[in-house]
Amino acid sequence: YTVGKEMIDKTMDRITKIVDECDGLQGFMVFHSVGGGTGSGFGSLLLQQLSISYGKKSKLDFCIYPSPQVSTAVVEPYNSVLSTHSLLENTDVAFMLDNEAIYEICRRSMSIDRPSYTNLNRLIAQVISSLTCSLRFDGQLNVDINEFQTNLVPFPRIHFLLCSYAPVITKEKANHEQFTITALTNSVFEQNNMMAKCEPKQGKYMACCLMYRGNITPPEVQKAVNDLKTKKSISFVDWSPSGFKCGINNEPPTVVPGGDLAKVEKAVCMLSNTTAISQV
Repeated sequence: YTVGKEMIDKTMDRITKIVDECDGLQGFMVFHSVGGGTGSGFGSLLLQQLSISYGKKSKLDFCIYPSPQVSTAVVEPYNSVLSTHSLLENTDVAFMLDNEAIYEICRRSMSIDRPSYTNLNRLIAQVISSLTCSLRFDGQLNVDINEFQTNLVPFPRIHFLLCSYAPVITKEKANHEQFTITALTNSVFEQNNMMAKCEPKQGKYMACCLMYRGNITPPEVQKAVNDLKTKKSISFVDWSPSGFKCGINNEPPTVVPGGDLAKVEKAVCMLSNTTAISQV
């Protein structure tokens, strides 16, 4: 908050100029970590100012939480707790990610012994790309930015969401592996593919959204969702119907040329509001 007070006016001026050039502003997406001083302190102050200036616009927050195994500073727990208080009040939807979970996905699925921040960021970018592709491309079942809040947040303060993404594979594996929509859908509910360290089976789902990309048809999605419901491996809270909000976008995922991730024709991103998020 010390340095933030000096920077916030300039920052808000720049944001106002960009907003003035928009034809139809839907909302804001804010990316920051909550372990460091700048991400937690200035990030919280910025969200607070956005709430004051643009109260009715959606604020989607992507926050990287610290984890016990991957820690860079002793004050991370304090920063996180104080920042979370601000996120409760000043965001509409907060997508929780943590470095340890993403490190493990890189090691396990991409065989990278020492993942760099570039590896982590490219994986996070696939999730964000899946969320926003409906705004950028045409699809059979498009999902609007405001629908995340409508479909995934039952009560205003319960808005911390868990993300997962599949498939995460290397180019070598992609050449000889075929993925069915049912297999991809099942894999995003596995603990190993969660972008935050928690065990979803120990919690209950309140809402769930599945975002598909590529040459996928609604009947294929319906079959995959019905298969999930039949298995009863996912439990919803009593007061919430076990409904899945699904989005289909025809644009296949893209990857950075020369990167570690393989170019695939189909992918799915899962967003869920689950009580298991408290483990993070």
